[in-house]
Amino acid sequence: MATSGTHTFNLDLSDIMEEAYDLCGLELRSGYKFRSAKRALNLVFLEWQNKGLNLWTVEQGTASVVSGTSSYTIDLSALDVIDVFIRTDAGDQTKQFDQRLNRISKTEYNHQSNKLNQAKPTQFYVDKGTSSIDIVLWSTPDKSYTLVYDYVQKIEDTGNVGSNNTDVPTRYLPCLTYALAYNLACKSPEAQQRVPMIRQRYNELWKDVSDADRERASVRFVPDLGVYGY
Repeated sequence: MATSGTHTFNLDLSDIMEEAYDLCGLELRSGYKFRSAKRALNLVFLEWQNKGLNLWTVEQGTASVVSGTSSYTIDLSALDVIDVFIRTDAGDQTKQFDQRLNRISKTEYNHQSNKLNQAKPTQFYVDKGTSSIDIVLWSTPDKSYTLVYDYVQKIEDTGNVGSNNTDVPTRYLPCLTYALAYNLACKSPEAQQRVPMIRQRYNELWKDVSDADRERASVRFVPDLGVYGY
C-alpha cells in the first residue's frame, strides 16, 4: 500500500478561518466576516496565553547585571517568567555556575527592610507593566553577574493573514479551529443551534492538548524542616 511518505500537513490562517466557518454552517464571503474571524483568532491566542497553554514558546534570555542596579527589563515579547538564575564566571568551562533564585511576590519584596543592601541576589519578583516586564532582584547586586531567565513568549498574532501559518504546533490545529468556531458561532445568530456541539468538542480537544502539553517530570517534595526547629 502506497503512502505519501510526508509529514508536512499544516493549515494556514485562511484555511483555519474557512474551516471554522464550515463548522458553524456558515461561509466566509464578506470582508467583515474575514475581519471578524481574524479578530476572534487573536482573542483565542490571548485566552490560551492566560490559561498557560503555550509551553512551546518557552525561551531563554540573558542580561548583564550591574552593581547597584536591581531592576532589569526583559524581552518585550515575554508573557511571564518561569525561572531566574545568577550566573558567575560566565563562559568559563570549569568555573561557570548558575544559582537559581527564589521567586517572591511584590508584597514580600516591599516588606524587605533594606532594599539598598548589596550582596549576591538570592530572590526576585516579576514586575508586570502594561508594556514591559521587569525582573527585580534582591539583594541589590554587589558586583557584575549574568542574569539568565527562562520566560514564556507571547503567541504571535495573526498579522497580515494571507498565507501565514499560526504560531502554534500542528497538533493544536483541531483545538484551535474549534476554539475559533465557538467564538464565531456565539456571535452569529444563524449558528446558535451549533454552539453546544462546538463547545463540547472544543472542551474535549482542549483537555486532550492541555494534558499532553504538560511537562513530564518527576516531582520532588522537600520538607521545610524549619517548622521542627532545625
